[in-house]
This record gives sequence, structure tokens and C-alpha cells, in this order.
Amino acid sequence: MSDYYSDAQRKLQDDFGTRPLADRVVELIVHDELAPEDQGFIESRDMFFLATVNADGSPTVSYKGGTAGFVRAVDSKTLAFPAYDGNGMFLSMGNISQTGEIGMLFIDFETPHRMRVQAKAEVSKDDPLMSEFPGAKMIVRATIKQIFINCPRYIHKHKKLETSVYAPTADHTPPMPSWKRIDLVQDVIPEADKPRVAAAGGPITFEEYSAKVQAGEG
Repeated sequence: MSDYYSDAQRKLQDDFGTRPLADRVVELIVHDELAPEDQGFIESRDMFFLATVNADGSPTVSYKGGTAGFVRAVDSKTLAFPAYDGNGMFLSMGNISQTGEIGMLFIDFETPHRMRVQAKAEVSKDDPLMSEFPGAKMIVRATIKQIFINCPRYIHKHKKLETSVYAPTADHTPPMPSWKRIDLVQDVIPEADKPRVAAAGGPITFEEYSAKVQAGEG
């Protein structure tokens, strides 16, 4: 227990009288390997939130989506997931390359249910799993440090309507995302995307893109 909490966390626990409770929570639910039910829950998810931090301590959090099973348990200590095409900023992947420290939050909004994972991660363009994740630009492998179920009481129930058309699979190539058609980025988008912009109907204005986003067509 003494190694799990920081001094700042301990101070707040003492301020609110929750130190014994905090210690008991660690004893009861925090573990460092995937149990079968952990693996089943994670591999049933089609999205999660990824927190990363750079070498200066600046954090960022990102939504990651795919089809169910796009986060895979390689073994009881390791999770793997693909890095798909994004906006070219590489905030999360760059942070992983720098520090490797990540947090993953998996949520089932319909049940509700959620699980946290703290891990040390690395990212590679040459991972053997690349061929098993259609559309992957890189693969992240995360070595689990702590994993635990989180209380779901504040999760608002939502029902899934459909899978994003942008989630790649072996038999589905995602369409061109609208933001890559914005006229203001045509001089800097990758050369490989330029023919796809033309095939999608050519450039659009930022105002036209904003209208698509507001209509749920981004």
C-alpha cells in the first residue's frame, strides 16, 4: 500500500478520513494481471479513452475507437491495440514514444460498467501484429502495472446506435474523412491522400466542414 499512493493522495485521504478505505480498495480490487473476466470485458469493447503524458509532464487524453476486439490481450500482462490514421499530430503516440506511461479507461455505457488500466507502453511500426489489424499505422503494446474495476454509479446509460464507418476491418476500407478535404490543408496533407480527396468530391471550405461535423457527418 505504501508504494501505491503518492504523498498528495495520502494527504487528501487523511483530510477526508478515507485512508483505511483507500487501503482496503487496493487490497480488494487492484491487481497486475488480466483475469479471464478482465480480458473478456476489454476485448468486448469497441472504444476506450487513452491518457498519455510527455516528458515535461503535460498530459493529454484521447478517444480511441474501432470494432469490438481491437484491443487484444496478448497474454495476462500485455494488451495490444492499433494506432489508426489520425490528424497527423501524433500526440498520444509521441507521448508513448517519450515516456511510455499510459492510462486506459474502458466503459460499457449500456450496462453500465468500467475498468481502468495503468500500463507501460511502447509503439512500433514493425510489430508482428500489424498484419492482424487492418488499417493500423502502428501497434501499441501495453505492459500492465495495475488493473481494476471502477464504480459505475456516475455513468449515464447510453445505447449504441451504429459502428462508425471509419472503423477499418479486413473487408471494409473507411471513407475519406471530411477534414482532409478542407481547402486550408490541401498544401500540407500527405501525397497519398490527395487522390482520395479528389475522388471524394474535392476540397471543401472550413465552414462546409463545420456544418458536416454539426450534422454528425465528419
